[in-house]
Amino acid sequence: MVYSLGKQEFMKKIGILTGGADCPGLNSVIRAVVRKGMQEGYVVTGIKNGWLGLIENDMRVLDVKSTTGILDRGGTILGTSRINPFEDEEQVKKIKENYQRSGIDALIVVGGEETLKIALALYKQGTIQVVGVPKSIDNALSGTDYAFGFDTAVNIATQCMDRLHTTAESHHRIMVVEVMGLYTGWLAVQAGIAGGADIVLIPELPVNLEELYDSLRERHKRGKPFSIIVISEGTKIEGYLLPRPGGIAVAGMEKRRFGSVGEYLAKAIEDNTGYETRVSVLGYILRGGTPTSFDRLLGTRLGVKAVELIQEHRFGKMASLRDNKMRFVDIEEAVRERKQVTTDMIEIANIFSARH
Repeated sequence: MVYSLGKQEFMKKIGILTGGADCPGLNSVIRAVVRKGMQEGYVVTGIKNGWLGLIENDMRVLDVKSTTGILDRGGTILGTSRINPFEDEEQVKKIKENYQRSGIDALIVVGGEETLKIALALYKQGTIQVVGVPKSIDNALSGTDYAFGFDTAVNIATQCMDRLHTTAESHHRIMVVEVMGLYTGWLAVQAGIAGGADIVLIPELPVNLEELYDSLRERHKRGKPFSIIVISEGTKIEGYLLPRPGGIAVAGMEKRRFGSVGEYLAKAIEDNTGYETRVSVLGYILRGGTPTSFDRLLGTRLGVKAVELIQEHRFGKMASLRDNKMRFVDIEEAVRERKQVTTDMIEIANIFSARH
């Protein structure tokens, strides 16, 4: 099915917003959209604080001057929020009114799963013309090999594990490192392999605690009295009560709050093995700071591609990276299901696991 506000031969004004959680690389997308857009003759309007900016009509024109010097900055110069307009129909009406009043011909929405689901719903309603750009430090979005923000998070987590190795070895401790990853374990697996973790625990594979204890005991018998365990925050552990699910405002969009599974695991290990165990929850550290060169380049390529999709009138699409080439997919396809950690990555992690 094709959803459209009607064919327009000439587009003169592009809007861009960044929604959901922040991550490194957002400013590279904004900068690329402005430079490419202006080069093609468009006025580029930045919408402040995600969907809230369209609700409150909080926008400003972006140009070369306002986007100079932002490539290496973390976060987003536009601000962001987790506002979901579908929780209040009045907000949806305001978005439609302000979008039409602004004269914006097409909107580039930069965000993760929830932000893009909202964009898709508004597009299907005929409220906006939209092109998506994938952002995810979890790398959980289907339709793209990588989303920007992920590489920076992997690098930060790896560096933290490098530092934790020294204190773990010196004090003969088990260190549990909790990283982000509500539903998928890409961050834990890749950072775990790169950081030399002894055990990697992810949401895709439920944890058997007795097997875990036995692995740590065997490791101690082999003369290794310390271990590094990296765990995704959404990992399922027997006895650990996952937080309650919330309501669903847009079809398929879940709301869950996660507690500190790392704290639970560390206490369980110490209580059942007697080994001194500590936990480090990296949390928002993974979202902050300077983006890696990979994320700067990826964000730039995705921003340029998004403008090209607008030029081609390819609405309802998401710019994506496939086989190191810029491509596009339907947003609907990109948010239909989460990208699970592949078997080959799990097998590589298992080669170096204390459990094998």
